[in-house]
Amino acid sequence: MKDVLLIAVLALAGAVCAGLAGAIVLRLVRHRSVAVSLTVVAAVTVTAMLAGTLAVAQAMFLSGHDLWVVTVVVAMAALVSLGTALVLGRWVVARSRALARAARDFGDGGSFSAPDGAATAELAALSRELAATSAKLDASRKRERSLEASRRELVAWISHDLRTPLAGLRAMAEALEDGMADDPARYHRQIRTEVERLTAMVTDLFELSRIHAGALILSPSRMSVYDLVGDALSGADPLAREHRVRLVGEEVAAVPVEVDGKEMTRVLANLLVNAIRHTPADGTVAVAAEHRADAVVLSVTDGCGGIPDEDLTRVFDTGWRGTEARTPPAGAGLGLAIVRGIVEAHAGRAEVRNVPGGCRFEVTLPAAAG
Repeated sequence: MKDVLLIAVLALAGAVCAGLAGAIVLRLVRHRSVAVSLTVVAAVTVTAMLAGTLAVAQAMFLSGHDLWVVTVVVAMAALVSLGTALVLGRWVVARSRALARAARDFGDGGSFSAPDGAATAELAALSRELAATSAKLDASRKRERSLEASRRELVAWISHDLRTPLAGLRAMAEALEDGMADDPARYHRQIRTEVERLTAMVTDLFELSRIHAGALILSPSRMSVYDLVGDALSGADPLAREHRVRLVGEEVAAVPVEVDGKEMTRVLANLLVNAIRHTPADGTVAVAAEHRADAVVLSVTDGCGGIPDEDLTRVFDTGWRGTEARTPPAGAGLGLAIVRGIVEAHAGRAEVRNVPGGCRFEVTLPAAAG
């Protein structure tokens, strides 16, 4: 029993010495290829066995012939281990380089495509993560291109919308200054109308910039959807009368929500104005609110005749004005973009879909707790 214990201690001592030497070598080559590290690990394994055998032989537990036999066996094992480590290392390095090239391609603006052939579990997992990241980057690039196109269109439309009223204001101001105005009071009223229009446009731009900058600060409070819709209908009633459009708000459930009253009133006002302007005379704009599961859904249904299917996904984009059938008589296409921004700030979502004779805008908000 003592001999076995002594042999174990001597073998352990020799193996530990070999392991320490291997650890030092691994630290020195840690920045080199993985093939080098695998070779070192294989060499440490064989050296540890040989070191333990030599330590036991020095204690005279092995004869010279037996020591020679063991040494030859260990040497053969060393050759096979080192060769296997080199082959495995070169294969792993080749796969890693192929993966690096694929990653470089999608980093330069392309899409990631995993290299063909088998791979280790770690490299396969890395390939899946890179593929997922590539898909996210591709979606981000598409969204950025869409936003950039929207910004360019917005700048062009804003420039046009500003140029027209400013030119009219200048002409009216010069006519008043030169005494050429036959009815100065009418000119003054027209100037005030144009200034109010410009003010509304600048206000929309400021609101949208706050939303995009994440500077929209909400002050939520608990209120009834019935009161919220009632206030919005009262505010939109004069415009509806002017366009001879009926406003209907009978299907409104008195469910509580926790929202910023001012901002949510703006959302409903924008939706109602949009619906009234695109509904023909003697048409109807209906407002409804219902409780679904843990959410409250507000809807505004108009009689615009519908939106082309290819444009449904762009309705809430900044600057979108739609097809000829839905081109607004004024504004810069900011109202619905503001709607989406405010609703998303409330952790809700804004959607639109076609219904017989028109379309329905739906705002889904989290229901108030309790």
